[in-house]
Amino acid sequence: MVLLERLRHPNVLQLYGYCYQDSEDIPDTLTTITELGAPVEMIQLLQTSWEDRFRICLSLGRLLHHLAHSPLGSVTLLDFRPRQFVLVDGELKVTDLDDARVEETPCAASADCILEFPARNFTLPCSAQGWCEGMNEKRNLYNAYRFFFTYLLPHSAPPSLRPLLDSIVNATGELTWGVDETLAQLEKVLHLYRSGQYLQNFTASSSAEYQRIPDSAIPQEDYRCWPSYHHGSCLLSVFNLAEAVDVCESHAQCRAFVVTNQTTWTGRQLVFFKTGWSQVVPDPNKTTYVKASG
Repeated sequence: MVLLERLRHPNVLQLYGYCYQDSEDIPDTLTTITELGAPVEMIQLLQTSWEDRFRICLSLGRLLHHLAHSPLGSVTLLDFRPRQFVLVDGELKVTDLDDARVEETPCAASADCILEFPARNFTLPCSAQGWCEGMNEKRNLYNAYRFFFTYLLPHSAPPSLRPLLDSIVNATGELTWGVDETLAQLEKVLHLYRSGQYLQNFTASSSAEYQRIPDSAIPQEDYRCWPSYHHGSCLLSVFNLAEAVDVCESHAQCRAFVVTNQTTWTGRQLVFFKTGWSQVVPDPNKTTYVKASG
């Protein structure tokens, strides 16, 4: 409870309050009231869009930066399994700080600074002050790699972002970067994605034309694609109209798409992709684009 209060951060579960109760029925009981989050289910996360999975990794990067530079010093989470975290409106938050540790590991030589994991070990330097340098930070970072980054970051990412994402995964897996550099690279990915710069080298491979039908939608004629924001249809986010056209052209069954007024957490528009437009209905919140004949 004290750690939740001292380590306040957007990616630490918010503590609303607490009460202490001491009675004959319930002796020495402390109750905390926190915000409510959903458990992290990795199987479900692997089926979500890359944009949502990247948000979780970015949340984790920001959390680890905060823990490395907290008012208490560098904090490590000894139990880093996904069950120690929850999702609140798409943001990852640590909820269980019972196994958090602030003290760095004392040492006389680098042989005392072995960071052990099931798959491999790392030897860190022993400082002149007699502490293993960055052990708390590096333990958090490697756990982020093995539990989250390696599964969630690269898969189904935009092709132009893959080299940068692969470098993040590789650098955290080898502990060649610290938390500061890892977060800087994650923020760079966010900037490239949110600003549309990842599309700069894109040249339209098709000269297909689409007819715009304002204030309209196509209620049926759905098909499934992966990863989609909706299981029964092909609902994807796009940066602009040109990207929507490119997506439709890349799907063999796509003949039309419907742009909604809904946006994702990065501000990208959600678009339904359709197999046809035999039934177009009025809808003031949507715009339909149908492939021109010929």
